[in-house]
Amino acid sequence: MLAPYFDKEKVEVGLDEVGRGCLAGPVVAAAVILPKDFKSDILDDSKKVTRSNRDLLRLEIQEKALAYHVAEVSHTEIDKINILNASFLAMHLALDQIKIPYDLLLVDGNRFNPYKDIPFECIIKGDGKYASIAAASILAKTYRDELMEEMAKTYPGYGWETNVGYPTKAHREAIRALGETPLHRKSFKLLPEQLELKFTK
Repeated sequence: MLAPYFDKEKVEVGLDEVGRGCLAGPVVAAAVILPKDFKSDILDDSKKVTRSNRDLLRLEIQEKALAYHVAEVSHTEIDKINILNASFLAMHLALDQIKIPYDLLLVDGNRFNPYKDIPFECIIKGDGKYASIAAASILAKTYRDELMEEMAKTYPGYGWETNVGYPTKAHREAIRALGETPLHRKSFKLLPEQLELKFTK
């Protein structure tokens, strides 16, 4: 069961990102403030929720959240500043659009770049522990999955409609056969290194 809050007396923003390990496309983060009495029987870490339930939760969170925003940082920016900094930047961009006052940030993971002077708590696997972080994971994942499914129409053959840019075997085979697209992250190892045994003497 997810905890409804970290500190009952504070207005908390849940933060999470998706797409950090992908080979293509942006990294996407969401910031969500839920009412303290928000309840859902199906809310959980987005990776543990079925697609149909994620779609239901997306609507419910957007309807009941006190505030929320989703932001993305492009693959080109990821290549410039690295994926970790891009993840933090996406969270900061989402926070920039939260217009109501808040006291505490609940961040999924073990690291974060401070945002202004707002106190924060880094919580490992927080999307499976706190409702606001789980809600952020749902909004970020549904947004990014939709985006990559749309991009799959422009760049067919890579399986983005199902792998949404993650390094599946089929995705890597497509890169080998078709080459890179403009959406691939150049700073990532798109293909595993091949062992050239015949040259090792």
